[in-house]
Amino acid sequence: MTHQDLALSSPVGLIAGGGVLPFAVANSLLARNITPVFFALKGICDPAAVTRFKHHWVPIGQLGRLKRLMRGENCRDLVFIGTLVRPALSEIRLDWGTLRAMRHILSAFRGGDDHLLTGIGRIFEQDGFRLLGIKDVAPDLLMPAGSLTRARPDADAEADIAKGRDVLRALSPFDIGQAIVVIDGHVVGVEDIEGTDGLLMRVERLRGEGRIRARAGRGVLVKAPKSGQDLRFDMPTLGPRTIERAAAAQLAGVAIVAGNSIVAEPQAMIDIADAARLFVTGLST
Repeated sequence: MTHQDLALSSPVGLIAGGGVLPFAVANSLLARNITPVFFALKGICDPAAVTRFKHHWVPIGQLGRLKRLMRGENCRDLVFIGTLVRPALSEIRLDWGTLRAMRHILSAFRGGDDHLLTGIGRIFEQDGFRLLGIKDVAPDLLMPAGSLTRARPDADAEADIAKGRDVLRALSPFDIGQAIVVIDGHVVGVEDIEGTDGLLMRVERLRGEGRIRARAGRGVLVKAPKSGQDLRFDMPTLGPRTIERAAAAQLAGVAIVAGNSIVAEPQAMIDIADAARLFVTGLST
């Protein structure tokens, strides 16, 4: 079943972390007359933005409470959405529902982020919920193929994109990251625990220190999902802040896999890229 023929039940529960993406998904659902209900992660989800929607606050680690709230709202379909820093187990305040699932949770923690999210998702599915992804609930937020900007990648940028994709494919079994910066055929940075913003800030710093000698306007940020990744939980995302960071890192542009990546605030992103003369392009899978 594809996202085009999957019938959503209403309301849809959004287990919401940080950033603007949970609210973009909620607006997409509302536009199709589907009610979003936020189960906002305490201390992570934006408290000002969530007040526009029906919502409940849930501390991380309160699985039992979360499931009771979701059943009370008649939310069978769920989406994990938004940024989330992996918590230390010592920071989690457990309830009985979490303790009952502790064996599965500990197993989920023994791996990369994709392993963790898939493991947590399986716990919900065992209790009768249906875990969905952006493709299912907000396909209008997916990155389209082709260039979105006035600028287009030249032959050198295309070569950097090809190398970036090859390296990401080679790294994907290790569950490290979804982004890489390649400048004139040289890999100058791979996404790690700092995320894409941290990667681009590192490239900006290396340029400032003279460690990267390529002239400004060279190099590409390439983003792609890991092979075998559960795209319901952690799709590559692109938005205005990423473009601002790419411009500060003096790159030529950004390339991200179309159809399997999310674009947050697309018009603002395009405006920033055009002003900085950066390209933003969607790559075929």
